[in-house]
Amino acid sequence: MIEVRDVVATYDDVVAVDGVSLTVADGEFLLLVGPNGSGKTTLVRTFNALVDPDAGAVLVDGTDASERPVAARTSVGMVFQHPRDQFVASTVGADVAFGPENLGLDHEEIDRRVSESLAAVNLGDRREATIASLSGGEQARVAIAGALAMEPDHLVLDEPLTGLDDPARRSVLEHLAAVHAGGTGVVVVTHDLRDLSDLADRVVGLVDGQVAFDGPAPAAREDLAAIDVRDPRC
Repeated sequence: MIEVRDVVATYDDVVAVDGVSLTVADGEFLLLVGPNGSGKTTLVRTFNALVDPDAGAVLVDGTDASERPVAARTSVGMVFQHPRDQFVASTVGADVAFGPENLGLDHEEIDRRVSESLAAVNLGDRREATIASLSGGEQARVAIAGALAMEPDHLVLDEPLTGLDDPARRSVLEHLAAVHAGGTGVVVVTHDLRDLSDLADRVVGLVDGQVAFDGPAPAAREDLAAIDVRDPRC
């Protein structure tokens, strides 16, 4: 479980997150929506101590994320908006193995995690491929596999569909649905709910760093236009 308690976070004296409190349950598929600049990315980066709050606290499984960042990053896997920003190796297999290697796992366990994570995103046959040779959709799936290899309780993705063509978009959506069905919680940051709203249990709307609404996905649709988020019915 992720518990956000009265979190305030600033950048260069500008308040990006302003007193947010919310809870993300284990196994939940949550959409965090809002216009650009609403604080979405900053908020989710507090989930695993990539950003330390200026006030308030984020607890992951009851432990302050800022006090135990390694534990938080193991429990909360993060996929950035631009997958290239998080790749650390030249080949698919080496990149997916990077996180488990840093946990100090033995070779057999690392190999198992890499194989299972790549299979989960239908890239099991691309283990030796170079990252540079992949399409944008394939790179997005490698980034997801890298996060899955950490075996997190929650997978957080920041605008995972941006810039993808329709086949790649459908592929990523199918794999997110499969990951969720397997019991992993999913949090998707977006300003466009197309194709995502039917997957979600809950939608939280953020405006100017504050929660504007929080509720089940069907009910939340009525609030979207007011915060400049695309309604999937349009």
